[in-house]
Amino acid sequence: MKKSSIIGLVVIAIAIAVIIATYSKASSYGSFAEAKKAKTDTQIIGHLDKQKQMYYDAQKDANYFSFYVRDTDKTECKVILTAPKPQDFERSERIVLTGHMEGDEFRASKVLMKCPSKYTPDKVETTVPAKTTKI
Repeated sequence: MKKSSIIGLVVIAIAIAVIIATYSKASSYGSFAEAKKAKTDTQIIGHLDKQKQMYYDAQKDANYFSFYVRDTDKTECKVILTAPKPQDFERSERIVLTGHMEGDEFRASKVLMKCPSKYTPDKVETTVPAKTTKI
């Protein structure tokens, strides 16, 4: 076999390995129970529990924000975000958390919020264009 053929096969094998590794890391959403078992960061989707206390004091520590989230298995957990409180956090419908469990608390490194749409049919204003007349 020629050297160029061997090098080509090695490059193809490496590309396939990279693709497989990428897809294996592309995880679906888990739960807090799965995050307790996982040794790496887990993505959890859930709903903010607005009945429970949220704590953020920018004067004391601007990179500490705690709140409670209920995951898709209806398990509730305290979440600690080591970043400033996101704007309009209370308005979010669903929250995607990335992080890991430490004891009974979930330490989030990233938070992605899905806010309610302002384009729902009952809230969209429709305007009728004014009739124009030719002069």
